[in-house]
Amino acid sequence: MPEKNVISWNAIISGYSQSGHNEEAVNLFIEMMREGSLPNQSTFPCAISAASNIAAFGIGKSFHASAIKILGTLNIFVSNSLISFYAKCGSLEDSLLLFNKVQKTNLVSWNALICGYAHNGKGREALEFFRRMQAMGLRPNAVTLLCVLLACSHTGLVDEGISLFNRVKLENHELLNPEHYGCMVDLLSRQGRFGEAEKFIHDLPFDPGIGFWKALLGGCMIHSNTKLGEFAAQKILDLDPNDVPSYVMLSNAHSSAGRWRSVSMIRKDINEKGMKRVPGCSWIEIRNKVHVFLTADRNQEKRDEINVVLIFLAEQLKETKVYHCWSLI
Repeated sequence: MPEKNVISWNAIISGYSQSGHNEEAVNLFIEMMREGSLPNQSTFPCAISAASNIAAFGIGKSFHASAIKILGTLNIFVSNSLISFYAKCGSLEDSLLLFNKVQKTNLVSWNALICGYAHNGKGREALEFFRRMQAMGLRPNAVTLLCVLLACSHTGLVDEGISLFNRVKLENHELLNPEHYGCMVDLLSRQGRFGEAEKFIHDLPFDPGIGFWKALLGGCMIHSNTKLGEFAAQKILDLDPNDVPSYVMLSNAHSSAGRWRSVSMIRKDINEKGMKRVPGCSWIEIRNKVHVFLTADRNQEKRDEINVVLIFLAEQLKETKVYHCWSLI
């Protein structure tokens, strides 16, 4: 393209960001700046959202600084993307600070804040923000409800989650979709309330998908309920015979119970079917450098130092209940 303008840059950055190609979107935004094209109020939300999706904290902060320098006053779309960015990167103080600076918050602003606190394990704070939002006269949407249920699930606020779900089901049932029902199964399973979780699945107004059984299986892993775990795993494999993570989770459950014959049979089944586990991946940004970690990665440059720390942590945890859960990971 001989001449690019802000509209063409916005189109390509937005396209990459919305299709999940976040690194490419971030790099395109940086390229845009280097070529001397000035981004506008529509460019920054796409670039900042892309940075938040890969937890590129340093890069996102530089985007924030550029937005202040170039735009001066940030509109609600840029502000909301920044609230979400800081929350996703775990910087809740900065997220709340930005939220409090917005003169006229909207439902998206509140959702970004509530979801941020929910994902960072601050369930009670998320519930408090939810109550404050309602006190201001804002009606929650499906995203709000999902974030609040997630907050309850991850912090053990079972009764609060059940109460909210039942109230919405009675007063505003059109807000509910399968994701909310799945979150309820996760909520009950995490707390070991398997009888209620099974009944909830049985009473669903639709056929449960694979996610419901995975939520139940996850709870069984936490509470070492191998019998129900086998049932949930079989349901998953009936829906998707090639779901490797379910085989692995079931193998771990048998391993923790000392059922080595069952472990051997499951692993043999995996090998005979030629199934391969997709390696887990995580990353962390330190001093503007992103460090990537893969399961069973023998080429990680800090491998020796990491192993020393892991051995030390394992020794410290052996005498605690935490070690049992850690050994299943």
